Amino acid sequence: MTTLRVAWLFARRGADDRSTVLLPVIAFAVSSLLLLVVAGGAQAFFSWRDGDAFVYQALAVIALALLVVPLVGLGGSAARLSARRRDDRLAGLRLLGASPTMVAALTVIESTGLAVVGTIAGVVLYLPVAPLVGLIPFRGEPLGAAAALQPGGVALAALGVAVLAAASAALGLRSVVVSPLGVRTRQAAPRVHWIRALIAVVVVAATYLVMGALQVFDGALVVLTVLGIGFGGSIAVLNLVGPWVLRKIASGQARRAATARRLLAARAVLESPKAAWRQVSGVAMTSFMAVFAGVGVGILGMAGDGGDDQSRTLLADIRTGVVVTVIVSFLMVACSAGVNQAAAVLDRRDLYVSLDRIGMPVGEMDAARSRAVMSPLRVTTIGSALTAAIVVFPLAGLSLLVAPLTLLMVAACLAAGVLLVWAALRATRPVLKHVLAETSPTL
Repeated sequence: MTTLRVAWLFARRGADDRSTVLLPVIAFAVSSLLLLVVAGGAQAFFSWRDGDAFVYQALAVIALALLVVPLVGLGGSAARLSARRRDDRLAGLRLLGASPTMVAALTVIESTGLAVVGTIAGVVLYLPVAPLVGLIPFRGEPLGAAAALQPGGVALAALGVAVLAAASAALGLRSVVVSPLGVRTRQAAPRVHWIRALIAVVVVAATYLVMGALQVFDGALVVLTVLGIGFGGSIAVLNLVGPWVLRKIASGQARRAATARRLLAARAVLESPKAAWRQVSGVAMTSFMAVFAGVGVGILGMAGDGGDDQSRTLLADIRTGVVVTVIVSFLMVACSAGVNQAAAVLDRRDLYVSLDRIGMPVGEMDAARSRAVMSPLRVTTIGSALTAAIVVFPLAGLSLLVAPLTLLMVAACLAAGVLLVWAALRATRPVLKHVLAETSPTL
């Protein structure tokens, strides 16, 4: 009962803290909505049993692997939004004598509660969206009711989001429970080990070899499983190695910084490479997906309008799938960029208020904030696209990867992703001004 009373006390926040509640709720709502849409579309494909069904199911597996992993990552990011403020409160309780069990319970209750509220909002949004998804044509006719998840599937997806939130919150507890004073005083920045890079290289190399030998696998289910694990695993290692790469680059930038904005930007990345990665990870996933979308467009360009009716229908469906995948990916990027940029300002409000008090202009702070995002963004877009090219090379070949339509599609997707992040930075300027308008830093 004591734990529940403390949890209720934490939930009764002032007006200045409402945004720290609203942001993760929005992220959970959008991630839940997109997860339900993607799952519904895949369900429609796997309900087919004719001879051509395998081709569509293979394409659905690739789309799922390209979208579900980053969607789950967005849900995990939502569970960690404003984690510094939560850690400060819980560390304060630990210093006052609260037990590790109470700290763990409070963390799980708070994150799971926000996830449940956001997921319910996502389900409510899905109800009018599901019929629209059913209007998307494949094989010459709309998907119809087959693209709408049954109540059991919706409940399972909602439960999965809540479990993800609870697990993400529990995994972030170790620093608070072990060293509450270190969390309060922010003595140590989180470390990112080089072993992440080694794991990423091994996974990408293994995926390349497996994709090259895909024809030796027997059975449709085995091939679909290999495709899903290969593409999904490659995307997952991007999340694994991304923070390590950003930390190495930021370390060099901090040593060579000649201006205040460059030093502040590099130190912002070094403060939490994982947080810096989360701000650009949406574009990393889009860059990865852009290569596959480009290859699909390249296939359409090489095939042209020739062939029989069945071939033309398949090409038209590939075009539709590419468009749907790109749209869902950009919705994910827009949500991830906007929420993470606003959360970054709120998590560093003490720093910005302190810089304002010593006389740093708002424009300089905003320039440093932009550089702390756009610099990692350049590395992320190029690295993710190259990783995707390595993975897809055994399936598509060099001719498709360097085809003009492929390169044009990749360039357009990357430009759109960068533009979304830049727009999110511009949109969060009022958040920074609101923070600077506060009379005192948050303790």
